[in-house]
Amino acid sequence: MKANNICAILGNVPRFDGLLPLTENRPLDTLPFDCKYRLIDFPLSSIANANVHSMFMVFNEGETRSLFDHIGGGKEWNLDSVQNSFFIYFHQDFLKQKKEGLPYYASIIDYLEKSEAEYTVFLGSNMLCAIDLRDVLKFHEQKKNQLTVVYKKTDRGTVSLKDYVVDITESETAQNVQLFDEQDKAETFNLCMDIYLVQTKWLIEQLEIGQQNDSPINIQKYLRSKIGEVETSAYEYTGYLANIYDLQSYFKANMDMLEQKNYQSLLYSNQKIYTKLKNEVPTYYSEESKIKNSQCATGCIIEGSLENSLVSRRTSVKKGASIKHAIIMSSATIGENAKVEYAILDKNVTVEAGVTICGTPEFPVIIEKGQTVSKDVLGGIDE
Repeated sequence: MKANNICAILGNVPRFDGLLPLTENRPLDTLPFDCKYRLIDFPLSSIANANVHSMFMVFNEGETRSLFDHIGGGKEWNLDSVQNSFFIYFHQDFLKQKKEGLPYYASIIDYLEKSEAEYTVFLGSNMLCAIDLRDVLKFHEQKKNQLTVVYKKTDRGTVSLKDYVVDITESETAQNVQLFDEQDKAETFNLCMDIYLVQTKWLIEQLEIGQQNDSPINIQKYLRSKIGEVETSAYEYTGYLANIYDLQSYFKANMDMLEQKNYQSLLYSNQKIYTKLKNEVPTYYSEESKIKNSQCATGCIIEGSLENSLVSRRTSVKKGASIKHAIIMSSATIGENAKVEYAILDKNVTVEAGVTICGTPEFPVIIEKGQTVSKDVLGGIDE
């Protein structure tokens, strides 16, 4: 694929309140995943693997500190080379321009025109997948339609009440899209992954028309509204997918990585996943440590026991401590003889010696960033 054949728009502006308090001071995009990744690593990697040279990112004001810290100059995704570039824009600026009666798509249109790309792809970060955008482009070119939407056949447990499902014909055409109805008794649904590929020239024309007709500011919503209105091809994604929309779906997606099939499908497919590099020492496991079906990132000291858990960088698990079915984010300290089970511990959490933290598979306990836990927490209620 030639370098200027496709450009990208990446945006995740909806608030995912179901992920609070984990998203209190960070966007969903920078939520840690599987010990060393962030959710945004996956769309960025799909973009890099497709040799996309230019990217326009839309985020909310006040949510970009962790984003800038993670992406930096974009070296890991080949965004720092001479021919590549990326731009960050605030969603609130679109809102202000629309309120003032200004052409609120002007910045995106300007970006698209200067990109000189024939095609444009839109992605978010909440649909966790390793999609081959080159294959999507090939499909789009074969179908010769104006719009291509990516979907996944999935069971109802993967679909939230805010998600959309697509009606698809045998000829791989999307007829329409509608909000998921929990009263629908079907067992499987065509989940709209909100990944779209279009001709750039057509998108510019539609945006110019749209801002004159009070169209949605959110590009994701705008492109979704075009499904069925214009000839729309439906590309089926068949790899691993996790739809991240609340604490339970986030917890499950991480736990899925402890199953070899899911781990291989997402992280070791033909789509390489890139993340910010950390030059650290390997994790140290003492002779007393016991590890069962768990993952640890670099720089940890493990003297206790781990079972069905994911432990991020620079975490210390003291002697006698037991961690089961838990997500431990970076720089945590788990004291001697402490017990952590069915829980998510955010960054820089300290669990004092002998303390028990215990949730359930349906409702894991959440310990917020930087907290010191000095008394038992059972089922999310302080004892």
